[in-house]
Amino acid sequence: MLRKLGTVSGLTLASRILGFLRDVVLAATLGAGPVADAFMLAFRLPNHFRAILAEGAFNAAFLPTWAATDAAGRDSTRLGAEVLGWLTLANIALLAFALGATGWMLAVLAPGLKPSDETWPLVVTLTRITFPYLLCMSLVAFLAALLNGRDRFAAPAAAPILLNLFMIGALLMAASFPSAAHAAAWGVMASGVAQVVLLVVATTRAGLPLSRPRLGLSPDTRLVFRRLGPAILTSGALQVAIFADTIIATFLPTGSLSHLYYADRLYQLPIGLIGVALGTVILPDIGRRAGLGDAAGMRAVLDRALLICLVVGVPVAVMMATLGDWALQILFVRGAFDLAAAKAAAAILAAYALGLVPALALRSLVAGFHGRGDTRTPLRLLVAATAVNIGLKILLAPALGAVGLALATSAGLTLYAALLFRAGRVRGFLKGPSPKAAMVVLGTGVSLGLIILWSRDAALRAVETVTGAGWALPIAFLVLVFAALIVQGLVTVRVLGRGAFAGQDRPGG
Repeated sequence: MLRKLGTVSGLTLASRILGFLRDVVLAATLGAGPVADAFMLAFRLPNHFRAILAEGAFNAAFLPTWAATDAAGRDSTRLGAEVLGWLTLANIALLAFALGATGWMLAVLAPGLKPSDETWPLVVTLTRITFPYLLCMSLVAFLAALLNGRDRFAAPAAAPILLNLFMIGALLMAASFPSAAHAAAWGVMASGVAQVVLLVVATTRAGLPLSRPRLGLSPDTRLVFRRLGPAILTSGALQVAIFADTIIATFLPTGSLSHLYYADRLYQLPIGLIGVALGTVILPDIGRRAGLGDAAGMRAVLDRALLICLVVGVPVAVMMATLGDWALQILFVRGAFDLAAAKAAAAILAAYALGLVPALALRSLVAGFHGRGDTRTPLRLLVAATAVNIGLKILLAPALGAVGLALATSAGLTLYAALLFRAGRVRGFLKGPSPKAAMVVLGTGVSLGLIILWSRDAALRAVETVTGAGWALPIAFLVLVFAALIVQGLVTVRVLGRGAFAGQDRPGG
C-alpha cells in the first residue's frame, strides 16, 4: 500500500506544487474581484458535475465491478466498451444542454448572480468555454479506472499536472485573449483534451484493450448501473453540500468566492496527497479482494488507511490552524491579491482545519463500502450529514460570512465520517486506529499547536535578526513546519512502531 501511495502522492504533490504556481499567477493576474469571481464560478460548475458524474459516482460503481470482473476472468473488455458507450452518450447530452441553456443553468445554480449584473455576460461566456472540460474528464475517469484496476497509478495521477501547465501557459499569454479570465478558461479546456490523449497513450502501452463504445447491457454492465444510481445520489448529495458554498457565497460581499477558493487550495493539498490517493489505491484492492472473498485482507487494508489518515491529518490540521495565515501570505500576496485577502482566506482555512482528519478518512471509509458493492449505505448516511451541513451553512453564513460556510463544511464532514466509521465497525469490516494510537497522535498534535502559537512571533523575530525581513517569513514558516512534522513523526513511530503501517499490497502477495 505504501509503495502505491507513494506513487500517487508523489505525482499529486508535483501537480499541487504546479497548482500553487498556477494560483500565484492567477491571484496576481485576477486578484479577488468581480472578474476573478466570474472565472471561479465558470471553473467550479464543470468541476462540480465532474465530481458527481466522473470521479465520484462513476468510480464507485464501475471500478470495483471492473476489477472484480477482471480478477474473476469474465469479459471485462465488453464491460468496458458498454460502460464507455453509455458514459459518452450521457455526457454529450449534458454538454448540449449546458451550452444551449447556459443562462438558465446559471440562474438555478448561482441565484445570487443576476442577468443585470455587469459580470453576467462574462460568466456566461466563460462557462461555455469551460463546460466541455466535463466530457474530457469523464473519459479520463474511465481510462483511469482501467489503469487503476491493473495497479497502473502513475498516468492517472500525473494527468492533473497538465491542467496546471496549460493554465499557467494560457495566463502568461493573457495579452492574446480578451481578458485574463478568458485565457484561464481556454487553458482549462485545452488541458482536458491533453489529459485524454495522455491516458489513451498510457492505456495502449499498458496493453489494455480500448474497444469501440457500444450501448449494450451485459449482466456486469447492469450491475454497474444498479450500483450507479445510489452512487450518483451519494456524490450528488456531497456536491450539493459543497456547491451550497458557491450559491451562498454569491450573496456575500465581493471577493468571498475568491477567498474560499484560495483557502480551499491549501485545504485540498493534504486531501489530494493522502485522502484521495489512499481512496484511489485501496478501492481496486478492496474490489479484487471482495471478488476473491478475502474478508480479513479487506479489513487490514482499510484499517491501515485510517491509521495513515490520523497520523498525517492531525499535525497538518494543527499547522493549518496556527500557520495558515503565513502560508497564504507567502504563496499569494502579490499583484492584485493583498494582505487583507490573505487574512480573510486564512480565517476560512482555520475553520476548514477542524474537519481535516475526517475529510482525509472519507475516501477510504467510502471505498470500504463501494469496494464491497454497497453504494446504498454511504448514500443513506450522507443524507443526515448533508442536512446538518447545509442547515449550518444557512445559519452561520449571515453572521460569519465565508468562515461560517467552512465551519459548516467541517461539521458535516465530521458527522458523515463518524456515521460511516460506526457502520463499518458494526458490520465488522473495520476496527480503526487503536485508542492508544489516537491518544498519542492527538495529544502530540495539540501540544505542538500550543507551542507553535506561543513561539511563532519569537521565531519570526529571531530569523529576521539573521536574514533580514525579506526572507524571514518563509524561513520561519519552514522551520516551524519541519520541526513539528519531525517531532510528530518521531513520537508516533516510537510509540506505535514502524510495523503499524506495513501490510501486503495484493491478495495473496
